[in-house]
Amino acid sequence: MKPTLVLASTSPYRRQLLDRYGLAYETARPGVDETPLPGETPRQLALRLAEAKARAVANGYVDALIIGADQVAVLGDETDPQAILLSKPGSHEAALRQLRQVSGQTVQFLNGLVLYHSASGRCHSTVVPFQVVFRTLDEGVIERYLRRDMPYDCACSFKSEGLGIVLFERLLGEDPTALIGLPLIALRRLLELEHFDIL
Repeated sequence: MKPTLVLASTSPYRRQLLDRYGLAYETARPGVDETPLPGETPRQLALRLAEAKARAVANGYVDALIIGADQVAVLGDETDPQAILLSKPGSHEAALRQLRQVSGQTVQFLNGLVLYHSASGRCHSTVVPFQVVFRTLDEGVIERYLRRDMPYDCACSFKSEGLGIVLFERLLGEDPTALIGLPLIALRRLLELEHFDIL
């Protein structure tokens, strides 16, 4: 009997991605504090939070494969202590500031991904990077985009699966689902390590 598949997230974007597999799964809210630790790199942060989310819901499941995911958006070199973490804006004004900041710049999205088996304690993990090169954005473009897509619950103030695609010069990465927050190619690999056949 297959273990229960659990997504340790209530993000509608991650659920839409996981739905592509056509599998039955449950969702659980992990309730993890996402504050970075002192001296923590963006990559370490993404991986730590992904694992913390998976482990946070594990007590509710005897035999489950729990998917933990976290995405950290970084403006600048991820190894540079001066790199800027870009969060979900939460408001129109904050989104305006973010898009002005990234205009003509490259933003790296680091996706921490963890698959935790609650019965055995086995934990598989990876970080999947994805880069977005923004075109130069004038005030009119930014304002019109935000009014139409309203991406206030999305890191870096865009929805790549929506109209946000018009903000980009190019995309660089192996898995386009990583940009939305759940890298399905990498997840398939982790599931295979647990002999979980998607097909």
